[in-house]
Amino acid sequence: MGKGKLAKFADMERYENVFQYPYSVVDNVPFEMKGHWREQFFHNDNPIVLELGCGKGEYTVELARLYPNVNFIGVDIKGARMWTGATQALEANLKNVAFLRTNIEIIDRFFAEDEVQEIWLTFSDPQMKNVHKRLTSTFFLERYRHFLVDNGIIHLKTDSNFLFTYTTYMVEHNNLDVLFRTTDLYHTEGLDEETKKILSIQTYYESMWIERGLNIKYMKFLLPRTKTLTESEKEIELDDYRSYHRDKRSSLVTNK
Repeated sequence: MGKGKLAKFADMERYENVFQYPYSVVDNVPFEMKGHWREQFFHNDNPIVLELGCGKGEYTVELARLYPNVNFIGVDIKGARMWTGATQALEANLKNVAFLRTNIEIIDRFFAEDEVQEIWLTFSDPQMKNVHKRLTSTFFLERYRHFLVDNGIIHLKTDSNFLFTYTTYMVEHNNLDVLFRTTDLYHTEGLDEETKKILSIQTYYESMWIERGLNIKYMKFLLPRTKTLTESEKEIELDDYRSYHRDKRSSLVTNK
């Protein structure tokens, strides 16, 4: 039987690679490492890459294994899930991995201008009913721009046709530069070596979705710092399936 929640939270309190600042306490506890992640935690000048909504942290850990000269920080509010990746990173003595337990809505409180080079969004909840909760909405992109370098890279990897279509419309509507886009990552020919690397990382739930016949979609685009961003008004067909622990939650056909 696996460790219980209380035991996992006890572990997290003593883990050197975990920082816990949920919304309920962050106003009263200033984050002094903002702007100083490299010098105070990683002790190097390597790029910093975030995975937002990291869940169990599998992807964060595997990216860190693939790219030892890059620093990775997994961010999520669910500490019991994050415990898995944090434990794996400690056991493997991965010094280029950290985890931040907080609400993504306040992510800009933890990083200073130009401190982050790239952001990964892996299998985020599509939030079909609330545009402001989608991690590729203008609401979140504006927050990312507070700490992401100018023209920093946003990676989106998802099983959700809704979220992928929404993000595609957002990128097109705002004339953002797309570096790569595919609606079927594991059956796309001619991939460059960097893109092929991500194929070697497959989380447990991702493998389940693939077994169910769902295409994995992937896009990476540049986020400029100063361009005005607005929401697209195009209608999007809602996902017609129930993903793991994610109900469709609506009888509507589109988001309008």
